[in-house]
Amino acid sequence: MNRKENPAGAGKTGAPDMHDDRLCRAREEINRVDREMAALFCRRMEAVAQVAAYKSRHGLPILDAAREEEVVRRNAAEVAGEMQGYYTEFLRDTMKISRDYQRRLTQGMHVAFSGVAGAFAAIAAGKIFPGATRVPYGDFRAAYDAAVEGECDVAVLPIENSTAGEVGAVLDMMFSGPLYVNGVYDLSVTHHLLGIPGSRPEGVREVISHPQALMQCAPYIRAHGYATREFENTAAAALYVAEKLDPTVAAIASEETAALYGLEILDKNIHTSNLNTTRFAVLARAAARPAEGGDRHSILMFTVRNEAGSLAQAINIIGRYGFNMRCLRSRPMKELLWQYYFYVEAEGDLSGETGRRMQEEMASCCDRVRVYGSFRYPAELH
Repeated sequence: MNRKENPAGAGKTGAPDMHDDRLCRAREEINRVDREMAALFCRRMEAVAQVAAYKSRHGLPILDAAREEEVVRRNAAEVAGEMQGYYTEFLRDTMKISRDYQRRLTQGMHVAFSGVAGAFAAIAAGKIFPGATRVPYGDFRAAYDAAVEGECDVAVLPIENSTAGEVGAVLDMMFSGPLYVNGVYDLSVTHHLLGIPGSRPEGVREVISHPQALMQCAPYIRAHGYATREFENTAAAALYVAEKLDPTVAAIASEETAALYGLEILDKNIHTSNLNTTRFAVLARAAARPAEGGDRHSILMFTVRNEAGSLAQAINIIGRYGFNMRCLRSRPMKELLWQYYFYVEAEGDLSGETGRRMQEEMASCCDRVRVYGSFRYPAELH
């Protein structure tokens, strides 16, 4: 049937239906907008690639949830009425595509950690940098130096546990080394008693793990009368148990480690506190710009002059500039007997103009002052 014979294609006079013209114009407009959007999409992804390169250099994670929410909130406000919900969905889909592209671009990123596969540092590194290559090192120093020398892009190392306290060896390296802290992330730590298949808790005589894990599970260990032996990390202890095949020896480590090395969980959650959390720092060769929005924290380390009241002056200067200190610790300086440096975590951006003025004033009572990083905190890993 040709068009003249088709009632749906023509009016009573045989002229084209005007609805067809409007449909064609609408489709032409969609095609024109799609071409413009394709060009804009390419421009956006070029900018995304630059963001990915910056994050890779500075050891920043791909996902910045607070930043994304701020972008969605700000841009969605440009669209009124019922279209706002659809536009919000469009923005979230676009950001997911951007994250996927960034992950592909940063797959060549290498992240150093201390321990072996299954260590809590490895778990943290995988959550912060999904898709990156995690490189194990035998100890904190080796992992730190790998980032310094460029063998790896960044190092992920623990700085504090909610039960066992600070990780002094890492703080000391931070103080004396060149790396910056571009993020601090909280990882909830659950300790389990791991043994070879067929073993039982009552048959265990010795428990092995990292010193802090042993400390965090000390009441459980005492209650069962286990002997203890320290290992460089929890995953290495689990690997030893798997290889030794001795039912009287068990490790304290994570559920992920048990699955990795074919061990059974003999007893779950044997740590003292259910709020057991380890804070991991991302250490990089260059300092990142502080992320917009959210609660910002900074890490500052300094030494004071050997004069009466110097420490009090330094603390007063920090407070006078409006920075609330969340913690203040002293650590002995390895190269100078009975000399100490001070570690401060403060709320706010110490790398900004106000922070720079504060550091200049602290020079009147301090021999050394350095900001090691400003970042959004808290950031919990799931």
